Amino acid sequence: MKKKVSAKRIKGIALTLILSFLLSIPSLAQTIKVAVAANLQGVIKVLQKDFKAKTGIEIQPIVGSSGNLSAQIKNGAPFDVFLSADMTFPETLYNEGFAAKEPAVYAYGSLIICSTQDIGFENWERELLSPRVKKIAIANPKIAPYGKAAEEALKKKGILDDVQSKIVSGESIAQVNTYITTGVVDAGFTTRALIKDLEGKKKLYWQAINPGFYEPIKQGMILIKASKEAANAEKFYQYMMSPEAKKILKEYGYK
Repeated sequence: MKKKVSAKRIKGIALTLILSFLLSIPSLAQTIKVAVAANLQGVIKVLQKDFKAKTGIEIQPIVGSSGNLSAQIKNGAPFDVFLSADMTFPETLYNEGFAAKEPAVYAYGSLIICSTQDIGFENWERELLSPRVKKIAIANPKIAPYGKAAEEALKKKGILDDVQSKIVSGESIAQVNTYITTGVVDAGFTTRALIKDLEGKKKLYWQAINPGFYEPIKQGMILIKASKEAANAEKFYQYMMSPEAKKILKEYGYK
C-alpha cells in the first residue's frame, strides 16, 4: 500500500532543493580594489554607488595617503586601480613598471584653510600670525600633495618660517581633517571636499586659497599592472573620465 506524501512535506523538499541549487551557483559579485587618496574619502562613496548602478561592479576602497598607498603597490598590495592626490606617484609607478598604461589626470584639487572657529580668513596670512591662532594643521608635504600645496602657499605669502612653530603635521589629509573638526588645532589646510562631506552636519569657517599660490594639484590615476580584475578595472578607469564622474567630483570642489 502506497503511503501519501503530505503537501507540507512536498513544499519542504522543494524549498530544500531550491536552496541547494542557489548555494551551488558560484558568486556573481564583481569587486575591484581601488587604492584611494585620503582627500577622496567622502566622494568615493558617491562614485562607488553611481558606478555600481551603471555596471553592477562593486568597489572596495582602501583609503590612505598617496605616498603610503604608492609604497604598498610597490610591495605587492593587490590593488586594481590607484587614485592618487597628485601625478607624482602614478608617474613614478608607471616609470617603474607597476602600471598597465600611462597615468591620466582625472581631477584638479582645491586647497582651503578651515576652522571650527570664526577666525575671519579674508586675510588668512595675517590671522595665522596672530596669537589667537596657536596650532595650524598641515598634511605631511613629503607624502601628501595638499600639505605640499599648503607649504607653497605659506612660502608665497612669506610667512612659512614665522608659523613653523605652530604647525601640527598630519600623516594624511584625513588626519588633518580630524584635527580641524575636533578643534585640536585652531586652523588647518585641507581640501574643499571636506565642506561638502560635512554639509548640514557641522559648521565650518573656511576660505579658498588663491590657486596662484600653489602648483596645480593634478590628481592622477593608473591601472595596476598586476590586477586580477583588469577588464573591470578598465571600466572604472574609463568611468572616472566620464561626464557623470566629473559632475560628482565637481560637487565636491574638484575641477
